[in-house]
Amino acid sequence: MRYLDIENWNRKQHFNHFKNLDDPYFAVTVNVDVTKCYNQSKKLEYSFFVMYLHACLKALNTIENFKYRIKEDKIAICNVIHASATIARKDHTFGFSFIHFSEDLKEFNNNYLKEKERILGSTDLFPPINSDDCIYCSALPWFSFTSQKEPKSGVKNESIPKLSFGKTFNENDKIKMPVAIAVNHALADGYHIGLFFEEFKNQLDKNN
Repeated sequence: MRYLDIENWNRKQHFNHFKNLDDPYFAVTVNVDVTKCYNQSKKLEYSFFVMYLHACLKALNTIENFKYRIKEDKIAICNVIHASATIARKDHTFGFSFIHFSEDLKEFNNNYLKEKERILGSTDLFPPINSDDCIYCSALPWFSFTSQKEPKSGVKNESIPKLSFGKTFNENDKIKMPVAIAVNHALADGYHIGLFFEEFKNQLDKNN
């Protein structure tokens, strides 16, 4: 595993400041145009969730700051970011998944289907893999939202990004979806979130 050279990092002071706060996370919610991705999911007969989650991971994996994880006083750099997403069961509970990322949509979909089958066939909350090289994410298809708050674990130096995806809605002949993202400010700033949403939109539109 690689580690960041904090001493020569231009964000050294920002890191040292924010990592000592009780709650260093900050969050934003953005309405994202998912029209092309939504229509393509129908055409390809893939789950819309799989399509936009794949686009999300492709975007996050292009931005190094989202690969940073705090390990004691060091910053580890993950090679690849995967998805720990909630998957619903018929009894209205859910299980946490660990969906391995692949650039290939078909392979990623297969990884998702395997995790979905595992969760639907068990009552386990947690997946067999416990790793920091992921994002935590949830689909909330029952409602749209303008803001969102994630639970706090209370674990010092928690640094995994957290995302939530809301119910789509129509606006000016476009299909939009609220996307909330929360990141540790010791590792990333608003600039990096801006890069994410720009690349996320690019990846969503590549599916047309």
